[in-house]
Amino acid sequence: MMDPTTDNAGQTGDAGSARASLETLRAEIAKAVVGQDPAVTGLVVALLCRGHVLLEGVPGVAKTLLVRALAAALDVETKRVQFTPDLMPSDVTGSLVYDTRTAEFSFQPGPVFTNLLLADEINRTPPKTQSSLLEAMEERQVTVDGTPRPLPEPFLVAATQNPVEYEGTYPLPEAQLDRFLLKLTIPLPSRQDEIDVLTRHAEGFNPRDLHAAGVRPVAGPADLEAARAAVAKTAVSPEITAYVVDICRATRESPSLTLGVSPRGATALLATSRAWAWLTGRDYVIPDDVKALALPTLRHRVQLRPEAEMEGVTADSVINAILAHAPVPR
Repeated sequence: MMDPTTDNAGQTGDAGSARASLETLRAEIAKAVVGQDPAVTGLVVALLCRGHVLLEGVPGVAKTLLVRALAAALDVETKRVQFTPDLMPSDVTGSLVYDTRTAEFSFQPGPVFTNLLLADEINRTPPKTQSSLLEAMEERQVTVDGTPRPLPEPFLVAATQNPVEYEGTYPLPEAQLDRFLLKLTIPLPSRQDEIDVLTRHAEGFNPRDLHAAGVRPVAGPADLEAARAAVAKTAVSPEITAYVVDICRATRESPSLTLGVSPRGATALLATSRAWAWLTGRDYVIPDDVKALALPTLRHRVQLRPEAEMEGVTADSVINAILAHAPVPR
C-alpha cells in the first residue's frame, strides 16, 4: 500500500481541516512506531470507512504499540481486551448481573462498549469467543437477553494476531474475517528502521508510557465526521465501479482459490479506494487507488486451494496476478 501525500489542493473548510488533523494523527503515531507507514495509513483508512482492522505479524513487531499509539493520538475512549484461551464471550460483550439490593438483574457493559477496542492476540481464544464480536462489528450493537444495545460512535475494532502457524492459535472463522475491512501485515523492520528503534530505546523511549514519548490527542470525532462526509462526496465513475467488480469476480474464477471475494468485499474495496483518493488530495477515484488498496482489502477474503498452498502460492500473489491482467479503465 502506498503512502498518501499531503497535497491539500482543492480542499477547503472542514474537509481540509479534517485532512490536516489526520495527517497530524499519522505524525503523532510515528513518534512511537518506526517504519510502519502503510499500517498507519491503513488504520486511518479504516477510520474513514467505519471499518475494522486486523493486524498480523510475528511477536515483537509493534502491533499492539501501533494501536496504542493510535488510541493516544485520538481523542476517543479506548479499551483493551487480552484474548486468552479461557476468555468467555460475556467477558467481551457484557452480561446481566444480579443486584441483591434491588433484587433485579442489571446489564454490566463489557469492554466492547468503547470507541476504539484493541482486541489483542484475537486468535489465541477459541472461535466461540472470537464470534462474540461478529454482531458488534457488523451491526454496531450487542444483544444480551434479547435486548439490543447500541455501541458508541465512532467504533473501531483493531485486532492483532500472530500467524496461524504459531502454537496456541485458532484460525479466525471466515465469517469473522470478512467483517474486517482491512488485513494489514506487519513485516519485520528494515536494518535502518531497527537501528532507529534501538536508538530510541537507548535514548530512554518507554513503549509503556506514550505520554512521555510526546504522543498527544490531535484528532477527535468531529474531525472524523468531517472527513467521512468529504469521502462520501468522492466521485466514482462507472468505469471504476466495473473495474472493482471485474477484479473481485476474477478471484471467484481463479484456479488457485476455493473461495473468492464476495460482494461485500467488492463494496469494501470501493469504499477504501474512495478514502484513499480523498487522502491523496483528489475528489475522484482512479485505477491506482483501487490497486493500492486491493491487497489489504481482499487478501483475507479469499481461500487458497491446498495444492496451490503447497506450491508456495499466496493470496497476495494471486491478487497481484489478477491486478496485472485485469483491463485498466482509461
